[in-house]
Amino acid sequence: MTTYSFSSDPAGKVGTGVLVLPMFEEGDPGPGVTAALAAAYAAARYTGKKGEQLLVTGPAGLAAESVLLVGCGPKADFTITEMRRSLARVAPQLGRFGSAATTLAQVFGAREAAGAVGAAVEGLALGAYRFTRYKTAKPKPILKKAVVFGSARWDAKAVSTAARRAVIVAEAQCWARDLVNTPAGDMPPAQIAREAQKMAKAAGLTCKVWTDAQLVAGGFGGILGVGKGSANPPRMIELTYTGAGKQTPIALTGKGIAFDSGGLSIKDAKSMETMKDDMGGAASILATMKVLAQLKPKINVIAAIPCSENMPGGRAQHPGDVIRHRGGKTSEVLNTDAEGRLVLADALAYLAEKKPQLIIDTATLTGACMVALGTDVAGVFGNDDDLTREIVDAGNAVDEPMWQMPLHRDYRGLIESNIADIKNTGERYGGAITAALFLSEFVGDIPWVHLDIAGPAFSEKGTALASRGGTGVPVRTLVKFVMDRAAAAK
Repeated sequence: MTTYSFSSDPAGKVGTGVLVLPMFEEGDPGPGVTAALAAAYAAARYTGKKGEQLLVTGPAGLAAESVLLVGCGPKADFTITEMRRSLARVAPQLGRFGSAATTLAQVFGAREAAGAVGAAVEGLALGAYRFTRYKTAKPKPILKKAVVFGSARWDAKAVSTAARRAVIVAEAQCWARDLVNTPAGDMPPAQIAREAQKMAKAAGLTCKVWTDAQLVAGGFGGILGVGKGSANPPRMIELTYTGAGKQTPIALTGKGIAFDSGGLSIKDAKSMETMKDDMGGAASILATMKVLAQLKPKINVIAAIPCSENMPGGRAQHPGDVIRHRGGKTSEVLNTDAEGRLVLADALAYLAEKKPQLIIDTATLTGACMVALGTDVAGVFGNDDDLTREIVDAGNAVDEPMWQMPLHRDYRGLIESNIADIKNTGERYGGAITAALFLSEFVGDIPWVHLDIAGPAFSEKGTALASRGGTGVPVRTLVKFVMDRAAAAK
């Protein structure tokens, strides 16, 4: 495991395996870059363009064994987000040096110091992540120590706190990635629940796992209906974090479909290849709760995470079946591949009974959202515009891009059922909206936000911050939102 720390010592005088330094366009050297290093960079015909890298071994006048000069683009455009991404891009190759340090955070002033140091740690930690559980080849060496250099004029306590928080968040997000990347055969609903129990015990959270028999007694028809076709019975994970006495809690839930074959409305083979990722929402909520237990904000948070496996077994629900959800509302299941909203409906109804101050759900819910926003941006729907914008702003602040989508009430008629209260699919167009409208039926008048993370939760090509596979989105968003809420309540 890598240890991360902040230092205000002169970067050139600290021994490390590799010192990562920024170079900007138009020959503008960043903090720590000597004249000799700048000359070597220019001699290599580099210009400071984003993504350029030049390794210099045995740099004269520096204590570091080597220096990695990283192109960062125009200095005027270099934001904390760009810094996080720049460090994430180089992170995979730093392990071979044993230890690393960087001055990239020094580009920013004292007001941005804590955010810059935290983002630097996140970039290094998230960029270095690789899922190697099933690899037989010897894994590449892991970085043992990383130092983020800053100014002696910065508030050392604040930046050290930011670094510690970033480590906790990044490690939890990488754990969420592990859960998503583990093959579905090794991560059925019961195993997701066991992972949650193990985490809760270590972190100090209250955890209750609802068995299939308890779900029957509790009237969770959506979770049960989706899981009927699988040999692996469903579960619901209930977690409680209490940091503020009897204060009304925030409620969280995430879609936990351990594997989605589509059920009897079966997917094609290609579409099933990555369907272990359909529990990305559940993984992100588990990781968020883990972070909160470690950071201990003065706020209360409850989570109810529904986990089912959607398979076409002999007992699978049929297109046209009607199920009764928690609370009594009925839905007609016209497409068994629109299953995520069925399990979330139960969890939302259950959380609404708790009368929380607000509810947030996150789910790899619709391909329609990916058609609208692509693979990098999450769609955000809600019944409270102020709350929705608050979530969007939190996501954009931590480089988990989000965009507010319309909860267009005129489309409610598209999911009107002739024989039940509601049906689980609408027409071809506006599918992300009708899915959100379905969910909205189960929250009553409680402020609620739905994050459709079908695109950014899993990357088939890799992103600036994540290798191929699960990304852990939107852990950083949810943590920032909850922590900001706790700070505002003081």
